[in-house]
Amino acid sequence: MPTAVADATRQAIETAIEDLQGGARSWALLTLGQRVTLLRSVRRAVAASARAWAQTAAMSKGLSAQHPLRGEEWLSGPYGTLGAIDAYIDTLSKLAAGHTPLEGVTVSRAPGDRTRVHAFPLTGIDRFLLSGFSGEVWLEPGITPGTARAKAGLAQRTPGVSGGIGLVLGAGNVTSIPVLDVLYELLAHNRVALLKVNPTQDAMVPVYERAFAPLIGAGFLRIVKGAGDVGAYLTAHDAFAHVHITGSAPTFDAIVWGTGKDATRRRKEERPQLTTPITAELGGVSPIIVVPGEWSDADLRFQAEHIVTMRLQNCGHNCIAGQVVILSSEWAQADQFRRALRRAYALAPERPIWYPRSEERMQQATESYPDALVLADRLLIEIGPDDDATALEQTEYFAPVLGVVELPGTGRAFLDAAVAHANEKLQGTLGANLLIDPVTEKALGADFERAIADLRYGAIAINTWTAFAFLTPTLTWGAYPGGTIEDVGSGIGVVHNALLLDGVERSVARGPFRPLPRALGFWRDGGRFTILPKPPWFVTARTGAEVSEGLTRFRARGGVLSLARTLLQALRA
Repeated sequence: MPTAVADATRQAIETAIEDLQGGARSWALLTLGQRVTLLRSVRRAVAASARAWAQTAAMSKGLSAQHPLRGEEWLSGPYGTLGAIDAYIDTLSKLAAGHTPLEGVTVSRAPGDRTRVHAFPLTGIDRFLLSGFSGEVWLEPGITPGTARAKAGLAQRTPGVSGGIGLVLGAGNVTSIPVLDVLYELLAHNRVALLKVNPTQDAMVPVYERAFAPLIGAGFLRIVKGAGDVGAYLTAHDAFAHVHITGSAPTFDAIVWGTGKDATRRRKEERPQLTTPITAELGGVSPIIVVPGEWSDADLRFQAEHIVTMRLQNCGHNCIAGQVVILSSEWAQADQFRRALRRAYALAPERPIWYPRSEERMQQATESYPDALVLADRLLIEIGPDDDATALEQTEYFAPVLGVVELPGTGRAFLDAAVAHANEKLQGTLGANLLIDPVTEKALGADFERAIADLRYGAIAINTWTAFAFLTPTLTWGAYPGGTIEDVGSGIGVVHNALLLDGVERSVARGPFRPLPRALGFWRDGGRFTILPKPPWFVTARTGAEVSEGLTRFRARGGVLSLARTLLQALRA
């Protein structure tokens, strides 16, 4: 039986569930064309709510209207949501026309008998604005291109089969996560959804209600607030066909097994208290592998800022924040890079540490590493030969804490050692990042692609950050396959996946090693050309806030003149 909650809360939840039961029947009656029409209505509502969305999110995190990092809330909120809706509309439109979602999408082979779907870019505007960036979805070994095309579409291949009601326990750190998870329930599984927001997102509920009014009005979505007692009531309820959570492994275990002696007994008896199927995205300790090469001073500075962004975006309150930099102790430029990293880490804009209990994690890191460098409001832990890296590599700090470890070797020897270290020493399998110059990558040849295949992570980013995979709707987001309720690791299953691919193993995103204008040398070194002098998501981008807002407005409404103004701002980054 569900856990007790206040009578008014219980009645509101039961009414919401009753509404969703009717909504589930109605959703199953909609044709694919009608679903496309509904999604277009949702898109209009999200576009109309974009400013309120970004401003509310920024204020809830202590960012003023003038703060240089407020653009993060445009990109990780309405921009990402609009992109996902556009991609789902395209997928459903293809299915409605009798085509596979992979119509016009390149599909090729990847190492280890895998199929690779070239899932980004798929539109001309993405090829232009994000020139130099690409993304692939790798399917599990043994899945052929033909099978990939035939199975793409998931539940939208049988739209009349209802998946019932899904319970989404929303993330507390990034405002697009809860609603993107709702969309995946609806479109990948034909499940209408009850969304329980994390208490850190309570201020966003009125925005969500406006932005997703078409889904709410049709009975396909209900939103509730509440603390742990509400979550316990919901997960114990028998109305749900599925549960999805974005959060931490301890929270997942408490839902599935309970707590204390009861949890120990249930594990021993292999009798979880949650019998409803569950998927989850739970984070981890993300590596940043720096492959040694011959870098210019500008390369050292740019990639140092890149790493600082991976750690400090959203103040480090990200499941995908880079945490452990893996350097070669034999790299001739290692000391130069360390100096560039310290400088960039210290000079990045300050911001509030806002996520609950993050101060405790900072203190935990300080106690484990009393010699860590305190730079402004953040910690830099440089592991020496006699230091124990276990705490750094096994604790997801979810706070502005960055560590550096060294391994011997250069070339293939270092790369193999770094991949093995990331796989075996670091907690979790959500995302891994690699930085490598084009000359070194070319010299490694097939060994580099093999190393990518050997990395056991659900998202891999080469010369970009895995958050790029998170924000790219046609890529997938989730842990590397293998998590179970007994040993969940970084989670079970994937989300986003707007091409609705079956049998996903991982996504691989690739970006340019050098920005504009240095990217103009791509024809000499085999690198990638890009029009971006500095990506707007960099915490060091001087015009990142203006560019992020401008890109969101362009995504929402189009307009050549507004895009031109945004691009001029980008050139000043």
